[in-house]
Amino acid sequence: MPVGTADRKLTIGRLARVGGVNLETVRYYEREGLLLKPPRTASGYRIFPADAARRLRFIKRAQELGFSLSEIRELLSLRMKAGGRHDVVRSRAGAKIVEIDDKIRTLERMKHALRTLTDRCDTCAPDAACPILASLEDDEESP
Repeated sequence: MPVGTADRKLTIGRLARVGGVNLETVRYYEREGLLLKPPRTASGYRIFPADAARRLRFIKRAQELGFSLSEIRELLSLRMKAGGRHDVVRSRAGAKIVEIDDKIRTLERMKHALRTLTDRCDTCAPDAACPILASLEDDEESP
């Protein structure tokens, strides 16, 4: 192998290490089309270009920001287009913010409901039915 080639091309194991994921994640992203299928050597090893590590980090960071794989696929396609589509990317990010705000409101309602139930639990008699379990068995929507 010529000097420096190892720095530009990555085996699947090295790509996984550089990207901070496991081998199965790399394979999954490859099957899903998020990572391009790399050429194989004569001995059958997949050799990824160095850009695959950057793409893998992009995918991982987008997931950390709450984007689904479908949304990431779209972001990757926008990333590849010449001239970029900043307005489209900004719109997707704005929509993600709205989605996150909705999730936060839902989580706050869940937290409030659980806090109410645990407060009831603090005041119930030892031989009484557990209010948390009773609430989970109840057909009503809220505690």
